Amino acid sequence: MRIGIVNDQPLATAVLRRIVASDRELEIAWSAIDGAEAIDRCRRDLPDIVLMDLIMPNVDGITATRRIMAETPCPILVVSATVGGDMSRVYDAMGAGALDAVVTPQARGAEADADSRALLRKIRTIHTLNGGRRVTPITASPTPLQNAAAVSPILAIGASTGGPAAIETILKRLPERFPAAIVVIQHIDSHFVDGFADWLGSRTRLPVRLAKANDLPLAGTVLVANASAHLSLGAGGRLVYVDAPEALYQPSVDIFFNSLARRGPRGSCGVLLTGLGRDGAAGLLALRQSGYETIAQDQATSVVFGMPGAAVEIGAAKRIRPIQAIADELIQLYPERKLS
Repeated sequence: MRIGIVNDQPLATAVLRRIVASDRELEIAWSAIDGAEAIDRCRRDLPDIVLMDLIMPNVDGITATRRIMAETPCPILVVSATVGGDMSRVYDAMGAGALDAVVTPQARGAEADADSRALLRKIRTIHTLNGGRRVTPITASPTPLQNAAAVSPILAIGASTGGPAAIETILKRLPERFPAAIVVIQHIDSHFVDGFADWLGSRTRLPVRLAKANDLPLAGTVLVANASAHLSLGAGGRLVYVDAPEALYQPSVDIFFNSLARRGPRGSCGVLLTGLGRDGAAGLLALRQSGYETIAQDQATSVVFGMPGAAVEIGAAKRIRPIQAIADELIQLYPERKLS
């Protein structure tokens, strides 16, 4: 697996080179000192994964990510010392196409080994996602909720690469009294999910917070899945967190979609947005087979058409729409519902 390193700090570049060299399955394709050089390098020698810094001279990491994903698409992992200090930059980079983000590992000290292992795990996971896996369609056995008519329908949104910007585009267009509960499952590192919920909340009229175990999703509220475990819909329509070691990415879109297909309130809907890999496609199919509405983002507006493309491929999406049209589509699905 060939790795491109983009960082303007010699010490950080040296640390990343050492970590990459420690894994026999990895090799360094090239290194660049700013975004402009990275864009040019990708045009001439596309690596398997790019490790992208955020703040650099000339062309920053966000701009470079957007340009690379437009011209020579490639999996990009943000690796930056500024990750914890300016979370909005992280979500802007993810909206531009970066798959995930980690803090630049320390050169030495108590955290150095743990940081190195975490980075290598991220690289392996991204490589596996990019390789793609076949989706096995799952036929759900619905178990309707008791008193389902009294429970808010759930709008479940799953996303990965490019997801933050796509989710923002939808949420900011929904009315303040949107008559469905919204659950967001975004592939994101557990270190950044708190900031992601706050970031979304600053960009929509709807209240946004992290989903907690035993939460009952309420109309007009956005709940963001934590990344420490997999979110699922449990008995009585309450949220639970479950372990699933076999799941490739955490939180898993498939796990929540499948639980919604089994236990979801009437009127619920699944939306699968831009993302690398195939997570969510089988779950979206389960939702459609169980009679729920299903929507996939179209290829033209997806940063990466992996997840929605896999859903389209297996017939999971009842509707395929550009990101700008999905909010209007959702509003039309619930024209008569009112919040109490």
